[in-house]
Amino acid sequence: MVTVEVDPERVESRLAAGEVRCPSCLEGVLVRWGFARPRPVAGLAEPVRPRRSRCRGCAVTHVLLPVSLLLRRAYLAEWIWAALLAKAGGSGHRPIARRLGVPASTVRGWLRRAGERLEPMRAWFVSVAVVAGVDVRVPPASGSRWVDALAAVAVAWVAITGRFGPSGVLGAVTAASVAVAGSGARLLSPGWPRVVLAVAPTPVGPDDPVSSV
Repeated sequence: MVTVEVDPERVESRLAAGEVRCPSCLEGVLVRWGFARPRPVAGLAEPVRPRRSRCRGCAVTHVLLPVSLLLRRAYLAEWIWAALLAKAGGSGHRPIARRLGVPASTVRGWLRRAGERLEPMRAWFVSVAVVAGVDVRVPPASGSRWVDALAAVAVAWVAITGRFGPSGVLGAVTAASVAVAGSGARLLSPGWPRVVLAVAPTPVGPDDPVSSV
C-alpha cells in the first residue's frame, strides 16, 4: 500500500511519468495495474476507487491510497484526527461521536485502537520529526499519554512544513495528512508500528511549558 495525493488525475500523471517509486525494492517504479474495489467514504459524495499499481522491477503490486484516508477506515482521516484531538482534550467517545455525526461504537473503536499504541506512536513521530527537521526539540512530557502522542505528530508536522513548505507532492500538509503519510496509512491498523526507535520525552521541569496539541 502506497500513500498518494487525493487528486486521481495527478496520480495518473505521476504513474505515467514513472515518478512513483516502489516502496518494496526502492529502485523500481510503479505502473498502472487496474483498480481496487470501490469503497464508500463518509464525508465524500462519491465512492473512492483506489488505483492499483505494479513495480516494473520486482513485480510487487501496491494499492495507491489517497492521503485523505487511513487503511480500512471508511471515514476521512481528518474526522478520525479530530476525534483523537478531542480525546486528548478530555472528551469521551459519545460527545465526540455526536459532534462528528459518527456512530459512538465507531468512535470508541478508533480511540481504543489508538489508545493501545500511544507510546509507540509518540516515539515514531518524534523520530519522523528528527529525520525531517532541523534542531527538533522532543516535546516535554505532559503527564497525558494522549497529549504526548498527538504532540509528537504536531512536532513532525512543524518539522516537515518548516523544511519543505506547507505543501508537497501529496498536497497541503496538515497534521492529519502527516499522521496518514507518516504511518503509511496504518495509524490504526494492527501491528503498526513494527519497529520504533526509543525516543525519551523531555522531562517536565518547574519552568517547562506543558506540551499541548
